[in-house]
Amino acid sequence: QVQMVESGGGLVQAGGSLTLSCAARTSSFTINVMGWYRQAPGKQRELVATITRGGNTNYVDSVKGRFTISRDNAKNMGYLQMNSLKPEDTAVYSCNTRNSGVEYWGQGTQVIVSS
Repeated sequence: QVQMVESGGGLVQAGGSLTLSCAARTSSFTINVMGWYRQAPGKQRELVATITRGGNTNYVDSVKGRFTISRDNAKNMGYLQMNSLKPEDTAVYSCNTRNSGVEYWGQGTQVIVSS
């Protein structure tokens, strides 16, 4: 079993920065790929970024050059550094991992970017 817990969301002006954190609480699983997703009001959830245990990363085009995903394997922590935020980045951000075909999600953290 894995419990994903996000934190760090909030209200920020356009052009500002936020760092989201994700704690993967487990005593038995090795956390392999961690992902950050977001869902804006009235829109489908979209994948923002992923990172493997070895540090390989992927980003959706809309955040490339602005967001950085990272992790601390020893602490089972994931991070999403978000810079140059835009109003269109407003969404609920959730972290995710998968183990033996089962997906685990956090409750999400709200990010609001004002113009």
